[in-house]
Amino acid sequence: MPFRAFLNFLRRKNKTYVLSYIAIAFLFIIWILFLDANSWMTQRELNLEIEKLEHQKKQLKKAINRDQKMINQLEDIDSLERFAREYYGHKKENEKIFLIDTSSVDEEK
Repeated sequence: MPFRAFLNFLRRKNKTYVLSYIAIAFLFIIWILFLDANSWMTQRELNLEIEKLEHQKKQLKKAINRDQKMINQLEDIDSLERFAREYYGHKKENEKIFLIDTSSVDEEK
């Protein structure tokens, strides 16, 4: 019923009024979809940003868990010694360490 009343209203007015109503409605729709601060485009960009940040949050949680496991392992003196030997080249007195470079072997394959 309200739509019929709107159509009757448009028929009674001349074409300039009808075109102005249509132009104003079109501009309003463009404004709402693209130009407003809470527009559809802005919401879409914000949702993409949220997804990117949630992915980054998952990656950081994995890194935190991995680092926490390493910290727990390093509390033991034996694993601390092994870690120091592997990553920092520490050695005991009267001990010789031979480093074997395997990168050249991997490159030949």
